[in-house]
Amino acid sequence: MSQTPSQAPVAAARVPLADAPLIVTVAPNGAYKRASDHPAVPLTAAALAAEARACLDAGAAMMHMHVRDAEGRHSLDVQAYRDALAAVQQAVGEALLVQVTSEAAGVYQAAEQMAMVRELRPEAVSVGLREVAVPDIPDSELAAFFAWLARERVMTQVILYDVADVRRWQSMRERGMVPPGAWSVLYVLGRYAAGQVSSPHDLLPFLQAAGESADALPWAICAFGREENACVTAAAAFGGHVRVGFENNLLLRDGSRAPGNHALVAQAVQGGLTLGRPIADTADARRIYGEVR
Repeated sequence: MSQTPSQAPVAAARVPLADAPLIVTVAPNGAYKRASDHPAVPLTAAALAAEARACLDAGAAMMHMHVRDAEGRHSLDVQAYRDALAAVQQAVGEALLVQVTSEAAGVYQAAEQMAMVRELRPEAVSVGLREVAVPDIPDSELAAFFAWLARERVMTQVILYDVADVRRWQSMRERGMVPPGAWSVLYVLGRYAAGQVSSPHDLLPFLQAAGESADALPWAICAFGREENACVTAAAAFGGHVRVGFENNLLLRDGSRAPGNHALVAQAVQGGLTLGRPIADTADARRIYGEVR
């Protein structure tokens, strides 16, 4: 049955692509990639700093940062983050917005993830909704965490893996469990596809679900495999932002191995420009992702 006008969500105003700067984020390492996967995966603070410079020059406005321990394993160690953040700042100053991850990666529990964020108090963070909205964490504790993020104006990107995640996030917002804050969302395309290879078609269910709500937040996507570039270009055409890099993909659009993260950034930039979208700098990224909604 079709919705009546009173039932239909209020659509967000459409902004012409020429007036919508495209935020290109680089995710250079992730929790699992090693030098055996690609010799250019940055695993140290110094390597992350060099990658920040190269990706900034290629057109990135933001870096999604993971840090590793001495054995190269995923870590949420606060001092490791501080060291990496300091190295990146020394390399590029404030010219790149750095978002740290709170990813569990099968190592950390929700309470540990939230404690790291509170101790570090980063400028920007990503939070997997299904990693923190778990039975071990009472709703009151989760609401307090989101309230803290909002109060501290931490730019928080909520990671959503499927339509169920989208609707759960929408429900939390509608129920007042998540107050107005500097929120954005990241749609992970193809997480459960065969071979974990993404397709632009994977974006459509997310857009459908998002369109059912009047809660218009900035959104971005990441994707796996050779069609990463096709996916991010499709997202850019619909007004979204994009995340590319070795965390999810090592291949250029022609199927050859990318020489470095900067090449994946350059592809995304080229796609955005082809669509007529200006490429965001870090001031644009801070303005868009930092707005309280």
